[in-house]
Amino acid sequence: MNRHFLPVAVAIAASTALLLTGCGSGGSDDGSSDKIKGAGGGDKDTSTSASPSAKPDGANRPQIKLPPTFQVEFAGWTNSDPKLQAIMDDGKQQLLASYAAIAEGNPETAPMAFYNTGEALATGKKWISGFADEDLTIIGKTRTYKPQARISPDGSGTLFYCSDESKASTQNRKTKKVTGTPADKAQVLYRTKLRKTSQGVWQTTFVATTQGGCQ
Repeated sequence: MNRHFLPVAVAIAASTALLLTGCGSGGSDDGSSDKIKGAGGGDKDTSTSASPSAKPDGANRPQIKLPPTFQVEFAGWTNSDPKLQAIMDDGKQQLLASYAAIAEGNPETAPMAFYNTGEALATGKKWISGFADEDLTIIGKTRTYKPQARISPDGSGTLFYCSDESKASTQNRKTKKVTGTPADKAQVLYRTKLRKTSQGVWQTTFVATTQGGCQ
């Protein structure tokens, strides 16, 4: 499946702070609905500005650091099934790696290549380059919630979650001009597919977003 991108200039003109209209709303190849029907675990909220460099499975995970001007809150990202929790954990890191690359203005970061592969890596780099080309960074806060993970019969993983970007904005690095996220574009549904590597890392292979999918 394809992850489509609108021109960055169009997204900026539409005042979409995180440019998520550029991610498109490509279809899902597992027949899943575009609506999330419930939370994927507990309701504990955690804010993240950095991630550890390794986990107990022994994979040498790169450290991810977010600037103090941008935070990501994860609500309900727990699951009693350790296999599904592993998908959620690495899916979380993939999202953080994307945000960190935007803040750094560099689509070629080690975490991006570590947590993404194939189409997800190619389109993710294009998305991040859109920010860099316009000299934009991200500030504020996002809240991700209602994660749902599962393992498909072919061994691949799927992860759906919602993102509230109403408190996030883009900022021009030079002029410091801030553009907020319009209310009608703030709630975004992420649909991702993942594949487990020989090291036990769930790499994201596909990403699509749907505005309004979490309403």
